[in-house]
Amino acid sequence: MSHYAFRRPESMIADPQEFEPIIRSQKYLHLALCKENRPYLVTMNYAYDAQENSFYFHCASRGKKVDYLQANPLVWGEIIQDLGYLPGDCNHAYRSIQFEGKAEFLSNAADKKRALELLIEQLEPEPEKVKARLLTEKAIQKVSIVRVRVEYMSGKRNPVQEDGV
Repeated sequence: MSHYAFRRPESMIADPQEFEPIIRSQKYLHLALCKENRPYLVTMNYAYDAQENSFYFHCASRGKKVDYLQANPLVWGEIIQDLGYLPGDCNHAYRSIQFEGKAEFLSNAADKKRALELLIEQLEPEPEKVKARLLTEKAIQKVSIVRVRVEYMSGKRNPVQEDGV
């Protein structure tokens, strides 16, 4: 896997420890898929497991996203932390994470349950109540969960500031 060097290295987020706060602060990621040389971009909510270095999302058991992932499990993803337009500078402040990975459908009930717990914890202000209500054996069996194992991750910020934002 070959990656381009940053054209403006000062904009690179070089410390991987800065990735997780950006990932945790957002609710959606954009995932680029490709099948038979046809691109497809999806936006979805997600969970991230730092120990596994993996993203998780749920989806229907059939459909365009599933067809694309089954045909080609290699994906490219992006998470953007929008820090706002900078009036008078004709510029926009942001931090972003991009990643390359391989998607796989989970079949093990324990793995699916853990992924759903992570999703609920990422999205819900009171996750325990939601977990108690939604994480039934039947629901876990029924849902499709995808894990994207990250193979490469990079970060970028604009504009570059002394305070690290």
